Amino acid sequence: MNLKGKPASVGRHCGSNEYTIDPKTVRFYQDALDDVHPLHEHFAPPLLHHSECYAFLGEWYLTNLFGNLHGQQDWELFAPIPIGAKVRTRSTIIDRYSRRGRDWIVNETDLSSAEPGEEGKLFVRGRTYQSFLPPKDEIPEDGFVVDQKSAAKKKTRPPFPTAEGPELGSIEKLIDDRRCWMFSGPGKNYHTDREEAKKLGFPNIVVQGMMSTCFVSQVMQDHFGMGWLEGGRMSVKLTNVLWVDERVTARAKIRDESQEGMATRAHCDVWVEKTDGTRVILGDASALRREEE
Repeated sequence: MNLKGKPASVGRHCGSNEYTIDPKTVRFYQDALDDVHPLHEHFAPPLLHHSECYAFLGEWYLTNLFGNLHGQQDWELFAPIPIGAKVRTRSTIIDRYSRRGRDWIVNETDLSSAEPGEEGKLFVRGRTYQSFLPPKDEIPEDGFVVDQKSAAKKKTRPPFPTAEGPELGSIEKLIDDRRCWMFSGPGKNYHTDREEAKKLGFPNIVVQGMMSTCFVSQVMQDHFGMGWLEGGRMSVKLTNVLWVDERVTARAKIRDESQEGMATRAHCDVWVEKTDGTRVILGDASALRREEE
C-alpha cells in the first residue's frame, strides 16, 4: 500500500477508473457472495464495484494504518447497471472531522455511464466513513487495538430494530477464507491474511465491512427486485468486528412507507448479526415498490 502522505483535504479528487461490466466479473461476484438472482442476467449486482473507493487509498487514507476501522457506509442506487455497459468511477473526499479520539475521512465514489450519449448518467453513489487513530497513540502491549474480548465490551446500544412491520426473507452466510479472498483479494491484506491483520492490530482476519453491506443489498434485491436497483438507499453503521470463519444472518424489517412522486418507498430497519446475536452492522434501507408486488 503506497500512502503518499498528501493532505486529505475536503473536495480533493482522489482518482477515476473506467470499466466494462462483463459477465465474467458478475459471475465472480455471484460466486464470492453466493448471490444469484434472475436480474443478474441483464443487470449487474448494484454493489459490483463495492470497493472502488479503496483503489485510491494513497489519495485519501491517513498514514497511520494501525487500528483503522470502517465506521459507516451509505449507498444510493439510481439506475440498474446493464451487462456490457462501459462505466466510469470518480472518487472525492467530501468530509473530514474528529470524533471520540479518532480522525474520520469520508470518501464519496460515484459509478456513472461512460457510454456515448449517456456520459455522466449516475448508477451508484457510495460514501465510506473511515476512522484512524492519531499517530501519537501508543500500540497496546498485546499488539491488538481490538480483539474478540474488547469488541464484546462495547456499550449496549438502544433496542433495534424498532420496526413493527413484516420481516423480509433473511440470508445466512459463512465467512470463510475463500470468501474473504474472493471479496478482498487477490493481494495479501488484513481482510485476507492473518499475518497482515496482526500488523495492523487485529488478532485474526477482519472481514471487510463492505461485505455485510452487500448481504443487506441481497436481502433488499431479493424482495424488491427492480425497485431496489432503480431507487435503493442504505445507511448503516459498522458496530462490531466480523472475523473470518464466523457465520452471520442478514435481516430486514419494514418500518413504514412514504409516497415518492408516483411511487411508494418502503423504509426498512436492516442489520447483520452473528449466531450469538452480536450485530456487526445496523441501520436503515429503503426501496421503491413496483406495481406487481
